[in-house]
Amino acid sequence: MPVRTSLAALALSLAPLPSLAQDIARVSADKSVVATADAFVAAVEEAGVTVFARVDHGAGARSVGSDVGASQLVVFGSPKVGTPAIEADRLAGLALPLKVLVYEDRDGRVWLAYEPPASALGRFDGIDPDAPVIGAMAAALERFTKAAAE
Repeated sequence: MPVRTSLAALALSLAPLPSLAQDIARVSADKSVVATADAFVAAVEEAGVTVFARVDHGAGARSVGSDVGASQLVVFGSPKVGTPAIEADRLAGLALPLKVLVYEDRDGRVWLAYEPPASALGRFDGIDPDAPVIGAMAAALERFTKAAAE
């Protein structure tokens, strides 16, 4: 193998791979996971949005003898807001309802994390990343996560 090809191969092997988490928005919180998730649920419900589920990943892991730390997933949404996306492309139902993960990282910091709607829905046909439904969802996520983090 010529030196030039070897150097190129080495450079490619050392180049960082794109992170799957690069499209994840994160907001730090100064409360516990439970208190932050409670505050998030309260903000969502106060806005008249439905909380469909609250999944305790931490408890699930403990039930099988593992520890992933405190971690809760909140699944929520509004048919009034989400239905236009599903009308545009039925596959958008894979990304809806919206989800926010409230978790404690390995350093003990608490975060609210979510996939921005433009990333989650913008990949489907007929849904422009600048569509009003995307803007409405993004604004709601920002408002709810900010309220929960305070």
